Amino acid sequence: MLKLAAQPHFSTRAMLSTLTATALLSVSSLSSAIPFLNKNLPTDKDAELSVGVNLMAVKSAYDLEDSTEVRVLPGIFYDNNRIYARGAQAGAYLINDGVNQLSAYAQLAGNSFDPDDANGALQGLDERKLSAEAGISYQRRTPIGAFRGQFATDVLDESGGNTGRLTYLAKITRNKLTVYPSIGFEYHDADYNEYYYGVSEEESAETGVAAYKSNSSLNPYVSVSANYDFNDKWAGFANQSVSYVPNEQYDSPMVDSRTEASTTLGLLYKF
Repeated sequence: MLKLAAQPHFSTRAMLSTLTATALLSVSSLSSAIPFLNKNLPTDKDAELSVGVNLMAVKSAYDLEDSTEVRVLPGIFYDNNRIYARGAQAGAYLINDGVNQLSAYAQLAGNSFDPDDANGALQGLDERKLSAEAGISYQRRTPIGAFRGQFATDVLDESGGNTGRLTYLAKITRNKLTVYPSIGFEYHDADYNEYYYGVSEEESAETGVAAYKSNSSLNPYVSVSANYDFNDKWAGFANQSVSYVPNEQYDSPMVDSRTEASTTLGLLYKF
């Protein structure tokens, strides 16, 4: 019965995602006919492609036997003023005039909860899976840094939720080293939090874990990324991110930490 109820929701979401993508592509294809979009930067035919491997250590807020998971992921960085790839995110610019950037993007999203790695009665809960989301991003560059706003929806319908992010970004360059500090807030709606942190009445009856229903939340976070060019072909990449877990997530019986963190080290080859 639950599957039957969820199916129309997925179809509607998929239809909206398709219509949105179609509209965005239509705007992009008409750029030559719109004077404002003609101010876009020209395609950078010499754009550099960097490909490598990242070693990521993720400290989850979930109550797990070992809260730190190590992942090995590919790393891709590319930006030719029309399309871009940054790690797990890829997108296309609709507006990119050097000051304003409006883009459509897709990326991996969400958390993962494996009951086999959980403590005590939490091992009887259902698995929570990573998903993918697609959305819109707008960034404006200013003399004091960049300000970015993003909004995205779960296109695989794992949570059926929406997320948003407001970020301030800076850039500091010293010879071969470039550092990108950022700070902001991430919004998770009730559907997102209910999937990743909620405990249903059925799960509670089967496991004895207290039932929990979550609301939307606002998660403050800080992040620092750095690139170091060893030479013309090789570069190193590092990132440290820490997010504060608000009450809407922390009050879940699945959670035992006020913070989530990730540490990434990578090696990139430039073509």
